[in-house]
Amino acid sequence: MKRYLLALLFGAFSLFFGYHFVFASNCPETDYDCQISEIQREIDALSPAHENNKKEYADLQAQFQNLKQRISALSIELSEVESEISQREEDLSYAQKVFNEKASNHYRFIRTYDPLMPFLSSAEASDAFREIVIRQKAADSDRVTMENLAQELQSLHEDKTTLEQNKTNLASAQAQVDERAKFLGSEIEKVEDYLTELSTKQQEILAAKAGSFITSVGDVELADDYKASIKGFRESAPAGSFAVFSFGSYTHRKGMSQYGARGRAENGQNANQILQAYYGKTPVSKDTSGTILADGVAMDFENYYLMGISEMPSTWHLEALKAQAIAARTYAYRYKIEGRSICTTQSCQVFRSSKAASPPDLWRQAVESTRGMVLEDVVTYYSSTAGGFSYTSGWDTTDGSGGGSFIDKAWESKGGSPWLYKAWYRQGYTSGGATCAKDNPWLTGTELADIVNAALALKKGGVDTSRIVPTSCHGGNPYSFDELRSVSGGISSVSSASVLQGNGVTNEVVINGSIRLSGLEFKKAFNLRAPGYLRIPQGVDFGSSVDFAFFNIEQK
Repeated sequence: MKRYLLALLFGAFSLFFGYHFVFASNCPETDYDCQISEIQREIDALSPAHENNKKEYADLQAQFQNLKQRISALSIELSEVESEISQREEDLSYAQKVFNEKASNHYRFIRTYDPLMPFLSSAEASDAFREIVIRQKAADSDRVTMENLAQELQSLHEDKTTLEQNKTNLASAQAQVDERAKFLGSEIEKVEDYLTELSTKQQEILAAKAGSFITSVGDVELADDYKASIKGFRESAPAGSFAVFSFGSYTHRKGMSQYGARGRAENGQNANQILQAYYGKTPVSKDTSGTILADGVAMDFENYYLMGISEMPSTWHLEALKAQAIAARTYAYRYKIEGRSICTTQSCQVFRSSKAASPPDLWRQAVESTRGMVLEDVVTYYSSTAGGFSYTSGWDTTDGSGGGSFIDKAWESKGGSPWLYKAWYRQGYTSGGATCAKDNPWLTGTELADIVNAALALKKGGVDTSRIVPTSCHGGNPYSFDELRSVSGGISSVSSASVLQGNGVTNEVVINGSIRLSGLEFKKAFNLRAPGYLRIPQGVDFGSSVDFAFFNIEQK
């Protein structure tokens, strides 16, 4: 029978007991090199002990599994011993029963022959004595058998006691290992978070040194699709996920932001202030009577055409509607005085005859109260959402500046734009578009690595660009993940992504701390390779001659 000796050895942990990870710089605020060096020294100081802790943690996990296996083995052996004890107890009981029966027969035999012995012949007496001796030997043999069974049974009980004690000790040791492993895991996670914080701070300082910044999106939850919003990402995406969020989309980023105008109006600005902010002009009065050609059809300019403009919800704040009416009138006035026909779609301005025939009260009021008012010497472009920045007026924020918290300051945020910060994953731009079996915009580290590899392949050149397409729903002969990684010399997974923003553009994307791509390089690869219908819908995707990339990568 096996015997178990239990000896557990715990390594010495290099933990940061009671350590509060708060980095305080002693460098001047503008000395970026000093700050970067300070952070690197902190990282270098923590890293060796952190790596040792991770090794200790892995060892503990191995110990835990080993103990688990040993406890399982002991349970099996205990079951076998208990079964053997049961069998031996049954054997002993049977032997005892046989012995008792033989002893009883022997006693009856003696009682029968003992009074007759004086009367037996010598031959009969000899046979009787021989019978008595044989019976005695049999009884002695049975007694030895029972003693052996009893000793074996005692030994089995001792084995059972030993096994139960070892199992109890192992279970106790397993609980201790598990407790230490959980504690160490928690400490490792704290250090990981702190090291990530230090690396992010380092990237922020590098960005500041280069004249860029890293955007920190606060509590903005706007989006017309829960999964496409930052709220949906933070609440529902699996841990370790990434998502690419666009700042605005389907926009030329010129002139007035309609949601920005709404935000300004709801915060006290009048139509003239809104127009001044976006076009640098205030309106003047012109004779706008007469007709305009719309899709070749002549119609009254003020009383019918402008009443049918459908570019802004008619329920919005009156001052925003008045700003829209003046912008729309100015845009169409050029066509009117030049005698050209204006189209009635998004390519010019959306016009609906049904609205013209029965304009909503607020829109009618906005048109009538601004009759004849136009802006001179400016083409009044406008769009739904520009992403907080316009080529014509700069940062569209409450203080007119960008910086890491510009989203919280954006007038489009105040106006509730669902496109200000959104991850696009549906076909088209409605919240009910097809998804190509990719029903959320969240990416794994492997999926993001595939997009990075596409960017590296395009940058490297010499690859079949027709194969840099999504691997499903789009046909063709796309590269597999392994093929694209091979031709690009790329990576297998992304563990970190930093995005450096500039003046209304994404300057650079830094992957795993060492791979650097320009915003346009990443955007091009993303729009070619991202799974399903994921995309960054900006610039040339809208048909503009100016390509731009203004996006962020969120990590959970």
